[in-house]
Amino acid sequence: MSFKIASSPHQRLQRSTAQIMRLVMLACIPGIMVQAILFGYGVIIQLILAITTALLSEAIVMLLRNKAVWPRLRDNSAMLTAVLLAIAIPPYAPWWLVIIGTAFAIIMVKQLYGGLGNNLFNPAMAGYVLLLISFPVQMTQWLPPASLQAIALSPTDAVCVIFNQFSCSGFSLQQLQSTADGITMATPLDTLRTDISRGMTLSESLQKPIFYAFAGSGWLWVNLAYLLGGLALIQLKVISWRIPAAILISLSVFSAIGSLAAPDTLASPLFHLFSGSTMLAAFFIATDPVSAATTNKGRLWYGALIGLTVYLIRTYGGYPDAYAFAVLIANMAVPLIDYYTRPRTYGHKQPRPKND
Repeated sequence: MSFKIASSPHQRLQRSTAQIMRLVMLACIPGIMVQAILFGYGVIIQLILAITTALLSEAIVMLLRNKAVWPRLRDNSAMLTAVLLAIAIPPYAPWWLVIIGTAFAIIMVKQLYGGLGNNLFNPAMAGYVLLLISFPVQMTQWLPPASLQAIALSPTDAVCVIFNQFSCSGFSLQQLQSTADGITMATPLDTLRTDISRGMTLSESLQKPIFYAFAGSGWLWVNLAYLLGGLALIQLKVISWRIPAAILISLSVFSAIGSLAAPDTLASPLFHLFSGSTMLAAFFIATDPVSAATTNKGRLWYGALIGLTVYLIRTYGGYPDAYAFAVLIANMAVPLIDYYTRPRTYGHKQPRPKND
């Protein structure tokens, strides 16, 4: 008999890495569909650009390393990285933005460390942070949801905007960001932050049309769709429930404390849970089997750390949605978390204290 040692991801069920990655991508479909309906066909175009870039980048690196190309492409890990990055950036961001981010994620963050199983950081989030820091204007150009858009965009318009920054009718991206009332829209998290900094109360800010019920208009349904896909992954035992549960509970607890302490300026737990990329990050990004904590107890601490970091950055930091930074910070803490939460070896006995 031979004993085979392999890098993560590991599962007790008889599933290959390619099957795991494929199931995760399939679970993303409800969220992607809702996102495309509410925020435009640009989501689909960004997906095509990102997947193509990821596969080409992976193939080029494999050729340079004299490795077989097809087995690496067939594990679907590069494709999943591309999907997660593409749906995290604005749908009508310039075409070169997603190409730069995806190539960086695959070449620098994944392959530079030795490929799948050896990367220290989540590749998709590292690529996202690179883009956010390097191109902050392009990374914040989100259009209003379809119900608030003054100009409806066709699939052809989506192609024109992404590759030319103008629609086929000649409207600029800045004009497309305006509603029928001529108000330029930002994301709900950014709008709330700006309003609070200008002296408005929470209730006054939530009266704006960008908000719907207790969360951002459009973002509520996007989060519900990703929640549905995430629960399916837990049911299929593709991911553990511990990381998503710890993130959502941690974010809820700290936002509840903040809301009770300052109800006029700090948002409620429901707002934090269903705005921004909360459900996408909790179920699809933070659960990356390579860069996340591996012990059961460690996964709870890992998720709790992400939830706390997200709340602190959203409330006091300089970025409205903080999941990319929170995940990367938690990735750096994984060795320490795993070290102090490793399970006791079978048969190991606790040493008895010496008698005085």
